[in-house]
Parts: sequence; C-alpha cells; structure tokens
Amino acid sequence: MSQPHLPQPAAAKPSAVKDLFGGAGYLLRGLGWTARHPAQWLFGLIPALIVLTVYMAALVFLAFKVDDLAGWVTGFADGWADAARTSARIVAGVAIYGAALFLAMITFTAVTLLVGDPFYEAIAVRVEESQGGAPPEPDVPLLTQIGRAIADTLVVGAIALGFAVVFFACGFLPVVGQTVVPVVAALVSGYFLAGELTSVALERRGILRRERFARMRADRPLVVGFGAATFVVFLIPLGAVLAMPGAVAGATLMARERLADDPLVTAGDAGMAQHH
Repeated sequence: MSQPHLPQPAAAKPSAVKDLFGGAGYLLRGLGWTARHPAQWLFGLIPALIVLTVYMAALVFLAFKVDDLAGWVTGFADGWADAARTSARIVAGVAIYGAALFLAMITFTAVTLLVGDPFYEAIAVRVEESQGGAPPEPDVPLLTQIGRAIADTLVVGAIALGFAVVFFACGFLPVVGQTVVPVVAALVSGYFLAGELTSVALERRGILRRERFARMRADRPLVVGFGAATFVVFLIPLGAVLAMPGAVAGATLMARERLADDPLVTAGDAGMAQHH
C-alpha cells in the first residue's frame, strides 16, 4: 500500500518566532534577487501595472461613493442625534473602504498571477535555475492550467470576501475594531497572499491548492511572516507593483527550501502530489 505524499519534517524545526522573521527574510531575499536581475524585475512589472490600473480605478470610484454606501448601511441611525449619526456613518465608511482594500489586496495577487502567469512562471524558473536547477515542467495541457488558475482565483476570492465581511462587521467594535482588527486582517491577508505567491513554484512540482495549504499550515509562522511582510510592502503606494516580481522570487525560494519535499521533484513525484 503506497504511503500518502506528505511533507517531510525538518530534523530541527526552528522556533515560531524565528520562523516568523525567517518568512520576512524570504521576501528580502526575493527583492534582493530582482535587484541583481533588473531585466527580470522590469519584465514582472508589466502584468502588475495592468491589474493595478483597473483596481485603482475601482477604488477611486468607491471613494466617491463611500458616503452614500455608509448612509445606506447605517439607515438604522437616521433618527439618532446628529453627532451619533455622523459618528456611525464615519465608522461605516472606514469599515467599507477598509474591507474593500482588504479584498483588493487579497485578490490583486491572485488576479495578477492569473493575468501574468507566463511572466511569473518565467521569473520563478530563473530563480530556481540560479539556485541549482528548476524542476521539470508538468505535463499538463494549457487549458487545464488556465482552468485551474481561474478556479483557484475564484476560491481565494470567495474566502477573502467572507473574511472581508467579518472584518467589516468587527470594525464597528469600539477600540478593538480600530486596533486589533486591522492587525488580524493583515495577518490573514498575508497568509493568503503567501498561498497565491507560492502557487507558481509548488504547482510546477505538482502540488496543488489543497496540499499547498496543508503544507503552509505545517509551517504557519514561516508563511505568515512572509505574507505579512509582503502585505505591509503592498500597502505602500505602488508597492504592490514594484515589489510583485520580488515577492514571486521570495515565494519561490521559500517554496523550494521549506515547503517542497526536495528542491527538485521528479515528474513521478509531481504526479503523486496531484492526487491530493
């Protein structure tokens, strides 16, 4: 009876705190790699710029409509005193726009990877080759790859929408909604960002979404450290565009060194992983 294809535990697993900082270190390594390969960095900017233009237009449109949306959401406060009604609508407006930013941050990476799959696949391969060699390309039809990428994007988008609704509701909580909730949102967002960014390297090894997230759970502090650092960088104006190639490079290094069974996986091993 064949054994299930599970990640092999490291001989001496680092502490959670060390892994947290180690995950952030992978982002720095990825940014360093693109700094040493400027042509690859410029190449990776193209899809990110396209998607950013669309997202910025949507967020600007929302900014002009957020007052109306806040008034609609807080219709229950119409009979309140002016100060209380205004406060409720300000909190609602901040929560609505914050939820939209959270959703945009999560889906931006997924959509950019979908649009720029050939770009980021090429960058990931170059990163792997610079570290000793890339695994063989999986023998999967192009239409299957596209369908899988679209399905993954929809699944992640649906999960992100669910979290956005929860964080929107929690944003109304006094004090906690303006302090703890944004931090938790950043950590959750970072986790899913890492899941999307590592998909390029792990799917090349035949490790699909379900097993990918299982491996991420086994190294949660590492993944959260990488994802949260990426999330913070992406919050900087134009950070999501400028850092996207470096984030893909860093995720490739992390997937190769910590999430995959071995830096190079044979086609047979990849085939086994596809059954999970």
